[in-house]
Amino acid sequence: MVNNIIFDFGAVLVDWNPYYLYDPYFGDHAKAEKFLQTIHAFDWNAQVDAGRPSASITEETVAKFPQWEKEIRMFYDRWIEMMGGPIPGMEALVREYKARGYGVWGLTNWSNEFFPLVRDRYPVFGVLDGYVVSGVEKVIKPDPRLYRILLDRYGLKAEECVFVDDNPANVAAPRPSASKASSSKTQNSSERTSKLFCRLKFCERRFASSD
Repeated sequence: MVNNIIFDFGAVLVDWNPYYLYDPYFGDHAKAEKFLQTIHAFDWNAQVDAGRPSASITEETVAKFPQWEKEIRMFYDRWIEMMGGPIPGMEALVREYKARGYGVWGLTNWSNEFFPLVRDRYPVFGVLDGYVVSGVEKVIKPDPRLYRILLDRYGLKAEECVFVDDNPANVAAPRPSASKASSSKTQNSSERTSKLFCRLKFCERRFASSD
């Protein structure tokens, strides 16, 4: 029986996208994409999500790609410009499940340096019964330890939880019969919300395999 819905934050509840910063800067999405791929931005941002100081990874990356120093430093100096708005419909969805008696929780890969900058900007975070942030715990999804921290901290039972994430790797089912509450980054917001709403009614969570 599902009693708890656990939501990822970025691309599920709120919109974060580095192209919001770099597309206007380069004046071309393809150029922005090539730059971010060249400097392996998403790989080292994951390290910051896991608790590594942004200043450390910035200096390391500048040393590797000195020709891109200005653009690399922009990543964290102007990080707030990567934030968009709330994902349409998701706050209402969280409130609906909470009103129906479900526990609503958060589990996110997010730097502890930067999450506090936006925590009060989006009301949906205040609706949640609680949440766990990877940058605080120094471990990121899909490491089972982060899921276990959430379960133990709030006294949740694995088999009673459904997890919603935009990254399929984070909701990979432990057995073929398990369905996934994942969303695709290629979907627009309304499509994502609609599909999540349907999937939440029946999907299972990988948490069950960690008990």
